[in-house]
Amino acid sequence: MNLGRFPRIKLGHMNTPIEFLPRLTEKIGKAEIWIKRDDCTGLSTGGNKTRKLEFLMAEAINQGSDLILTQGATQSNHVRQTSAAAAKLGLDCHVLLEDRTGIETINYKLNGNVLLNSLHGATSEHRPSGIDMDQELINVSEKFISKGRKTYVIPGGGSNPTGALGYVNCAQEIVYQSSEMGKPFDFIVHATGSAGTQAGLVTGLKLLNSGIPLLGIGVRASKIDQEEKVFNLAKLTSERISKIQLVKREDVIANCDFVGPGYGLPDTSTLDAIRLFAELEGILLDPVYSGKGAAGLIQLLKDDFFSSCKRILFVHTGGAVALSGYLESFT
Repeated sequence: MNLGRFPRIKLGHMNTPIEFLPRLTEKIGKAEIWIKRDDCTGLSTGGNKTRKLEFLMAEAINQGSDLILTQGATQSNHVRQTSAAAAKLGLDCHVLLEDRTGIETINYKLNGNVLLNSLHGATSEHRPSGIDMDQELINVSEKFISKGRKTYVIPGGGSNPTGALGYVNCAQEIVYQSSEMGKPFDFIVHATGSAGTQAGLVTGLKLLNSGIPLLGIGVRASKIDQEEKVFNLAKLTSERISKIQLVKREDVIANCDFVGPGYGLPDTSTLDAIRLFAELEGILLDPVYSGKGAAGLIQLLKDDFFSSCKRILFVHTGGAVALSGYLESFT
């Protein structure tokens, strides 16, 4: 699998480490739990979007863009990392923030990712919940184009075939590291939302013929909707790389039982998982993605979903900076 023909600009600290979690493994008492530290990618506190942005920003530069536009929820990790990437590359960045949660606290509205967006120099607009944010982004882009700007529009989460290449590459990285360590993984688990991470991973694992099943723990949509979204993006991604559709519908698996009260709204299981990782392993998760992914992993281990597995890999997608926007949830 050669991704060298696709434009890419280095933004992150790769390869990110894979670590064993001995105290969490002992606590749960089931399969060995390992973690892929994509919270350590290095761009504005790190996170999974760095991998996607290496391909997206390279495409933007190749097209001669001078303004990056993207969108996400108020405490979006993607928006924060996009604004950081634009700052690093000397590009302007304008973002749309959607109020998906209804949380009105000052910490949520101004702290965490929101603060970092501003520090990176991004300008922003706010939108109410429930509108078509990608269409809204196109509308805003047209206004900037009319003023002479050369815009590059990145969809929510960086989840298009270009962005998904970052996680095709990550799949290759995981398989290589697993082989080097002599530690084969029986399952890979991660939080899934805008679909780019899961679509890229499942595509990469299939292209490599790895045989490792992948489970996404949903953070927003229903199981049917999430799996369909991931599958459609995986098809486009694999066709772009290989000209052949390798990913089958049954390769895409999502468990959406841990969404809780809604996107960006952590429930007890999310908060418990965050505390468990922090207290046992010194690892910080976030309340929107990795916390819910970890909650799903822990419960499914307890329920013997992985009963035939010796070794599970959890992909940490980052986002711990958002914890400061959720102070009230922990008090």
